[in-house]
Amino acid sequence: MRRLKVSSRYNAKAGIADFWEYVRQPVPYRWPILGVSCLMTFGLLFAFMQESVFVPPEPPRVTFINTFPEGRTDAEIVASNVENQRRKEQRQAERAELLERKVDAYKALGRATGLDVDAMAAQAEIENARERAAEEARRQELYRAGETVADGSE
Repeated sequence: MRRLKVSSRYNAKAGIADFWEYVRQPVPYRWPILGVSCLMTFGLLFAFMQESVFVPPEPPRVTFINTFPEGRTDAEIVASNVENQRRKEQRQAERAELLERKVDAYKALGRATGLDVDAMAAQAEIENARERAAEEARRQELYRAGETVADGSE
């Protein structure tokens, strides 16, 4: 078996001798360039070796605001719910009235500009009915699919 001689390529003594021979040669600006190079190297190492510690944020202080009085009875809760439902229905009625007034205003504008708003309204009603029917059919299909999955009869 033949053995390769590898140690001669990596002889530290020869490397140090070559370095010392290079250092002894007269080269202008050697020391300032060496100083700047070392300064930049150690400066970068120093900058990246600094330990950064991030303090976790303090947890928020939560203040609960209770708008209902303590110890409400069930009758008071029911009365409050009924009142809220009445206000909700009143707001919905006001929105429906506002929408109706907008539609009437647009119809008046359309009539003033010579458009056949009654035919347009009928066409819109047909399209709305078609969309509602498609949505209902989709809901029914999803409902039947849900029943099939729940029964396990797939």
